[in-house]
Amino acid sequence: MRYGFIPLIFMALCGGCGSGGTVPAKAAGGGFEPSQLAKTDIDRVAEAHQREIFSSLRLLAEKLYRRNPREWRRGGQPSLDAAVARIFDRAHGWQFAELEGRRATDAIQLAFREDFRGDRVLALIAGLGGMVQAAFRDKVAFFALDDLDPQALSNAARNVEIAVWKLSVATHLGDGELFLRSNEAAGAVRNLSFEREFGKIIGSLDLLAGIVADKTNRTVVKVIQNLATALFLPVKF
Repeated sequence: MRYGFIPLIFMALCGGCGSGGTVPAKAAGGGFEPSQLAKTDIDRVAEAHQREIFSSLRLLAEKLYRRNPREWRRGGQPSLDAAVARIFDRAHGWQFAELEGRRATDAIQLAFREDFRGDRVLALIAGLGGMVQAAFRDKVAFFALDDLDPQALSNAARNVEIAVWKLSVATHLGDGELFLRSNEAAGAVRNLSFEREFGKIIGSLDLLAGIVADKTNRTVVKVIQNLATALFLPVKF
């Protein structure tokens, strides 16, 4: 075999390496695919973490809609399930018309804006989804030629922390009610399930950032902010 053919074979195995997507596919249920030959261990780890993050985001969307049913109605959806499916089961590039074409952190901010009259759960979850995808370079599959930026992943984790803080404190000016209800710490039964699910997302992003940094000999700058005045960090470089 002539060595000149090796890059061509590798490119064929990669197939859709460079194509972006909306939501990562579930792990294959078995069997061998030729494209697996083009993956490194870190590629498989990245895909596993990405799937877990979006699984948590979907669960959070369901839980937020249950606690805030008026939001999916504001979005014109016939049911909670339809509202969740709209976010996660359709190709949209994480941009929706009612979010004014905003994506990622720009969309997240709409969820806590006083004059926003749309679906705040959509703004928050679609914003987080778009932001995470940006940190993953808008890919849903990874191969040896792909390159993740550990700083972008770390910044995404910090942005999730900021969003969680806003979710717990941001209120309407008129009545002081939270824009979105989530954790319930008062009463006989404490519901902190939102906090736990967000914690999984933050942990996955930080762990993957550390793995990528170690593998590529890059340094992640730890950004420390006061949450009350924190600004969302960039996830594309």
